[in-house]
Amino acid sequence: MNENPKPESIEPILASLSQPPSPAPSRGFGARLRTYFFTGLLVAGPLAITFYITLWLIDLIDGWVRPLIPAAYNPETYLNISVPGVGILAALVGLTLLGFLTANILGRTLIDFGERILDQMPFVRSVYKGVKQIFETVFKQDGTSFRRVGMIEWPGPGMWSLCLIAGETNGQLAAALPNPGYLNIFVPCSPNPTTGYFVVMHESRVTEIDISPDEVFKVIMSMGIIQPQAKPELPRRIENGISGPEPGNPA
Repeated sequence: MNENPKPESIEPILASLSQPPSPAPSRGFGARLRTYFFTGLLVAGPLAITFYITLWLIDLIDGWVRPLIPAAYNPETYLNISVPGVGILAALVGLTLLGFLTANILGRTLIDFGERILDQMPFVRSVYKGVKQIFETVFKQDGTSFRRVGMIEWPGPGMWSLCLIAGETNGQLAAALPNPGYLNIFVPCSPNPTTGYFVVMHESRVTEIDISPDEVFKVIMSMGIIQPQAKPELPRRIENGISGPEPGNPA
């Protein structure tokens, strides 16, 4: 006849529970040094790159403008040292003065006379008119060019890309399309957003999202590492020139 097995004693279990937990293993000296190094890199890296790009832009603009400054008005003539930023200051003053002179009748008359002269030059005429139209469109204060951001299914089904909406397709481009309602889209490339593709796409295929162009550039330049924070607003699809909520989603 088999005897019932005796229950195991719980005293060893209670003893093990009463013991304090073993401390976590301390990190080695090399691991701490590596952590300190990467922490310093995260702090100094953005500052150094920003400082380098700022100096590069200052030197670039100074190199363009400084030769145009008369020696009598150049502070470097009296200081005998190179003063960074003189070209930028002179450019700001010169552009503001040019805008002031152009705002009156005499200035507009001179501008019209100069444009008539350029209009007689075959190659220069095309370049000037194209560049002028771009500047007028981009820098128009009440315009919306490249201020609206969207997502399109590009370059294939199931693959989505960020895009900048330049505006509605008009003129001869719109006349050549099968139906109205197309948009001019710029799809920037990563990590250099100054290059990309120009696409004419129907507005029903463009999903407008509520992020700024600056955030788009951050996403593209970081190759997706930096992402904009989620907002409570829902993505909105452009339909018939009016933004509205996605089908099936409440407004």
